[in-house]
Amino acid sequence: MQSSKISENSILEPSYTRADWQRGYESLYEEFDYWIDDIEGEIPPELQGTLFRNGPGLLDVNGQRIHHPFDGDGMISRISFVNGRAHYRNRYVQTEEYIAEQKSGKILYRGAFGTQKPGGWLANFLDFKIKTIANTNVIYWGGKLLALWEAAEPHRLDPHTLETLGKEYFNGALSTGEPFSAHPRIDPSCQQDNGAPCLVNFSIQPKFSTKITIFELNLAGEIVRKYDHSVPGFCFIHDFVITPNYCIFFQNPVTFNPIPMVLGIRSAGECIKFHLDRPTQIIVIPRNPKAGKQDIKILETQAGFIFHHVNAFEVGDEIVIDSICYDSLPEVEPKSDFRQVNFEANTPGKLWRFALQLQNTTVERKLIESRCCEFPTIHPNNVGRQYRYLYIGATHAETGNAPLQAILKIDLDSGEKQLWSAAPRGFMGEPVFVPRLGGETEDDGWLLALVYDAAHHRSDVVILDARDLNQGAIARLHLKHHIPYGLHGSFTPEVFVSP
Repeated sequence: MQSSKISENSILEPSYTRADWQRGYESLYEEFDYWIDDIEGEIPPELQGTLFRNGPGLLDVNGQRIHHPFDGDGMISRISFVNGRAHYRNRYVQTEEYIAEQKSGKILYRGAFGTQKPGGWLANFLDFKIKTIANTNVIYWGGKLLALWEAAEPHRLDPHTLETLGKEYFNGALSTGEPFSAHPRIDPSCQQDNGAPCLVNFSIQPKFSTKITIFELNLAGEIVRKYDHSVPGFCFIHDFVITPNYCIFFQNPVTFNPIPMVLGIRSAGECIKFHLDRPTQIIVIPRNPKAGKQDIKILETQAGFIFHHVNAFEVGDEIVIDSICYDSLPEVEPKSDFRQVNFEANTPGKLWRFALQLQNTTVERKLIESRCCEFPTIHPNNVGRQYRYLYIGATHAETGNAPLQAILKIDLDSGEKQLWSAAPRGFMGEPVFVPRLGGETEDDGWLLALVYDAAHHRSDVVILDARDLNQGAIARLHLKHHIPYGLHGSFTPEVFVSP
């Protein structure tokens, strides 16, 4: 474990072992509820609130392995900070499919990313039911705790007990079976709501053309604006960005051939093909329910494949977008084992900036960071606005592809970078930025991250001072167990446990 300014020398020796990394993908079968007493350092007393995390907690069903971690059942972790102490609790989202499989003790459903029902192609032939797993994100908004998975409705949970209360339809504004994405963006000052914050989210329903639906929710958790547009072709979109006036989507250059899925040979995710010779399309949709098809702008660039964006902002007629780009999308192969992934053979995700000129529909791009990186976070007040600092999970080494083991801070104004690393035996998830109450600078706050510690087969909740990663961790909270590698999470100043 170390922190330092970025050196110019690449680290040639691997910063990890495959065996260490693989253990973080073991299932966690137990559900816990305890105060965290094993702590190095001190929790800042002014850090009050709750960190929620979501991710695939079960990588098997009664010993039957799933094919891809994205098919794993969603497990919510809640870390509460109150009066200088911290409390941990976790529970699985009780989807109908999770309950049924736990009762039967075997895999009953096909997964989106390769998991098939036992019995070969005949057992999966003409079965279009995809397991709902609620495993991608978790947010607390409008007094509701919601577990999100982009192919289905949200599941509402009790924030005190994490009990699953059922699916959430926002008083009928969301239809049965209508998706609600796992990547909402919170506008800190919405023009249409007189400067009040609002949550903006989307869903996609791809066929020969793709319907993109945009939802905007007020502070009470009500959908106050809902509008949709159809765009040509099949869209595989996981994330998006907003500005005060626009929602922006990157349509990756992929196609979908459903025949192998229909025949029971492949899953939906295995039927997606990336086309290196085709451009990425950037879809710019006005945040105006009255906007028509003529108001949508579609621009083209050679971006590769994008899962996640950092942020976007407007400068006059120009829109600037920072995104993590891959040269291509690694295809999910049948009978492959994700635990044996060849990191060195895959190209790393890198941070790029795109400048969109809406008047002449041109795109300029430049590389911001060549180090392999993923899962960015920024100060929440700067979502959709110009910003200076970003934090992102990164590799320990400056070059090549490897598991994330570090957090990288980038000053976009000065170009200065700081790196805090958990290598050689620590593995990083998505950091979350928590502003300090009354903070005067954009980087005045904390970074919270879950780090898998292979040496002890447990996870640590790490707290860093976002102003200076070089001073190392303020506190490391050692959990009694590991948390399988997760996906996304959020922080709320609300506390749901008694001191």
